[in-house]
Amino acid sequence: MSTQHQKVALITGASQGIGAGLVGAYRKLGHAVVATSRTIAPSGDPGVLTVQGDIADPATAERVIAAGVERFGRIDTLVNNAGIFVAKPFTDYTEDDYAAVTGVNLTGFFHITQPAVQQMLAQGGGHVVTITTSLVDNADSRVPSVLASLTKGGLQSATKSLAIEYATRGIRVNAVAPGTIKTPMHPEETHEALAALHPVRRMGEPSDIVEAVVYLENAPFVTGEILHVDGGMSAGH
Repeated sequence: MSTQHQKVALITGASQGIGAGLVGAYRKLGHAVVATSRTIAPSGDPGVLTVQGDIADPATAERVIAAGVERFGRIDTLVNNAGIFVAKPFTDYTEDDYAAVTGVNLTGFFHITQPAVQQMLAQGGGHVVTITTSLVDNADSRVPSVLASLTKGGLQSATKSLAIEYATRGIRVNAVAPGTIKTPMHPEETHEALAALHPVRRMGEPSDIVEAVVYLENAPFVTGEILHVDGGMSAGH
């Protein structure tokens, strides 16, 4: 159980890669953690509550928020890490691609963030961080990704809008825009080509994104920020 003063972080897409790293980082910060994904396993850590579910299903968000508040009594930070990325020529996208990407990236964001913010308002403050993509600000012909731009670009705009809407009510809202990160979603044989997309000529590590989120967590004067952690991609080629 959480003590009255222990902060609580809710992390989506928490079973592997960046999400799993975020769970560990918030525990090191002393937070209790509510961790959710479709495949997440139970945790032996009493400070970590895992909830399985598809974030694209509005019922999942309802269950996750309710379980977190019941177990720990509050939600102080929401990290919207869950996301789907499908790189295809625009005319090759299918209806299933569209439904999958918008379901997780947009619908999932809306249905988990709204009740999380309501809970934060009742507590007197909180923090929302959303993981987007550097491609939103720096389109690359080598990576055709309109659905990523459509959805993650919307989330970046929503980040700024929410930051301003709640600036006087104790809630900060930020985003991290990564380059290509070395996670299980990228097979090893693709790493050389993906590294070449970045001016620094390497892929990012999950720890690069985790450290950026931790920075934002500990930066009380920062809100409405889109923090690029992308090996120079957003600066140019």
